[in-house]
Amino acid sequence: MRVSRGAASKREVNTDERVMRVSVWRKLLVRPEMGAIGGSIAVWIFFAIIAGDSGFLTLAGTANYLTVSAELGILAVPVALLMIGGEFDLSIGSIIGVSGMVVTILSVQLGWNIWFAILVAMLLALLVGFLNGYLVLRTGLPSFIVTLATQFILRGTTIGVTRALTGLTQVGGLNQTAGYQLARVVFDSSITIGDAQFPVSILWWLAITAIATWVLLGTPFGNWIFGVGGDAQAARNVGVPVRRVKILLFIGTALAACLLAVIQAVHATGADVLRGQNQEFLTIIAVVVGGTLLTGGYGSAIGSAFGALIYGIVGQGIFFAGVDADWNSVVLGLLLLLAVLLNRYVRKYAMEVRR
Repeated sequence: MRVSRGAASKREVNTDERVMRVSVWRKLLVRPEMGAIGGSIAVWIFFAIIAGDSGFLTLAGTANYLTVSAELGILAVPVALLMIGGEFDLSIGSIIGVSGMVVTILSVQLGWNIWFAILVAMLLALLVGFLNGYLVLRTGLPSFIVTLATQFILRGTTIGVTRALTGLTQVGGLNQTAGYQLARVVFDSSITIGDAQFPVSILWWLAITAIATWVLLGTPFGNWIFGVGGDAQAARNVGVPVRRVKILLFIGTALAACLLAVIQAVHATGADVLRGQNQEFLTIIAVVVGGTLLTGGYGSAIGSAFGALIYGIVGQGIFFAGVDADWNSVVLGLLLLLAVLLNRYVRKYAMEVRR
């Protein structure tokens, strides 16, 4: 039976349109951030139901979980880029401690203007990030081991030097230093809406997420990040500067940790040598929940931002629900396990779609 040319062409067009519609839908489903977006909506609805009458749905309750999410998100977004690039940074918690103490000691003990102290802390963080990346690439050791060593070195040095100079492990008085009021506007101001105060750290979080998303999806450097995380040797063979990319990613995580340290120090008007402890593990949880693979080459900045949001909602939701805070760690552990299983499934599905 002969089919007219017009009918055949029409059938081909209809088939192509169906394939196109399915393809777009599948591409949407396999986006790394979709699980985190859906998860954040689900946990919000859950706590809105069980804790809505306890203040979770109020503006003050919203400000509480956004504040927690913002501080974690400032770290999670740059760490997501690093993990997409195939590396880990376990030193960010210690960088928070040493950066905050550098700012406080230079300002309070030595009388420096706080802005000069912040600059020194930023330069120190930049140096640590560079050394982390350089050592990983130079030695060939896993970044997990190198940055774990950096974590212990920084934390021990921070404790030892602080006690030697001040005899204390906590140093305050930052609000009495020169330049503090301007620093407070930049790092600790807030916007009042109704009876709630939304800190400027939320804006820092959103800005970092937007910049990181643009870098990943709109620049050649973003393609390089995915390339070195997927297959560093193949990326090197096509001309990607693998060493430069990875070192810049380590510098990015270190500077993000320093920024968070400054925000916390200005808010608390002081520093603690143990501030930032275990922050690296919470950050990895947020990044993995956000859809980034532990093996590298797949993930998103937006997903890590939503991963941080889930952490904030869960932590504050448990509080508003009146549940013992000790159960918070159980929930986080379950979230991490479920996220890893979901990510593996989504990655497998994505690979099948591409065939």
